[in-house]
Amino acid sequence: MKTIIFYVVIALSTFISPLVYAQEGTDKSRQEIYEEKKNEIIEREKTELKQKLEKINEKLDNKEITAAEAEELKKEAAELHALNIQNRLSILENELELKERNHSSEAYIEFGGDKAVSIQANRERADKYDKRTSNDIVIAAGFNNALNDGQSLNDSDFKIGGSRFFEIGWVWKTRVFENSNWLRFKYGFSFQFNGLKPIDNGYFVEAGENTFLQEYELDLDKSKFRMDNLVVPVHFEFGPSDRTETSRSIRFSTADKLKIGLGGYAGFNIGERQKLKYKLDGDNQKDKLKGDYNTNDLIYGLSGYLGWGGAALYVKYDLNPVFDAPNPELHNISLGLRFDVD
Repeated sequence: MKTIIFYVVIALSTFISPLVYAQEGTDKSRQEIYEEKKNEIIEREKTELKQKLEKINEKLDNKEITAAEAEELKKEAAELHALNIQNRLSILENELELKERNHSSEAYIEFGGDKAVSIQANRERADKYDKRTSNDIVIAAGFNNALNDGQSLNDSDFKIGGSRFFEIGWVWKTRVFENSNWLRFKYGFSFQFNGLKPIDNGYFVEAGENTFLQEYELDLDKSKFRMDNLVVPVHFEFGPSDRTETSRSIRFSTADKLKIGLGGYAGFNIGERQKLKYKLDGDNQKDKLKGDYNTNDLIYGLSGYLGWGGAALYVKYDLNPVFDAPNPELHNISLGLRFDVD
């Protein structure tokens, strides 16, 4: 047994020096982890060595080997586990140095078939989250109309199926809370194109401060009034998201998830035009009429969407009247589909 004790002492001396060197300048947390792993390694090797020595003693008692052979086998076993301790500690130190050299916050070391062990290389490990702000292209299209206060779509002066809107823009999405993605703030800019097709062969006529619908003298194949707006939409979007965590980062994804957006928009009217198509003496005619039409220059309203993944049902309502006073207060309303394209 003296021989065995001698080799265990040698083994201990082989790792004490480099361990102290490796711990210089490090924080207490890493020292504690090193001490813990050091003790685990020693205990494991001591247990395996003890099991081997018991088997050697059994063979000696059964006279399967001689005392000299038993002593030699014990010496070889002690040398083996002394080298195991030295090598395992070298692996531990090398793995940590590699991770530190590559600026990683964690090192993962696996001993044999044991579960991987995490070693914290910094005083406080900061999880690397994904960027809090991302951006999307927004495209929306659908039905459009304009109604007086208390007026229903059935009484509208515009075709329900023929009046349409289109919107295209760019938005940024920012995670409101640093470590959670259930609430997002979306903002950006959009171009809105709101079209109205009057019923009963009507078209818009401007007379001083007044703008009103009048029946055209010829049969119109098409009558369309369009307002172009540049707005800044702002929404609070909330809903679940998937969380994916690795050793280097944490990611959030709203793909294939329910999302709800509530907010509004504000901006400016940047133009309006009217297009008339008809036949005159058998020839197709197309008139493009531009004018002020007494439209409101300031645009502001409420909007919201309910969707799954990148597609959503979208509604927006202009709080400002389409035409300035003293004209009737028509408010533009839109309903369609919205697509947020990454």
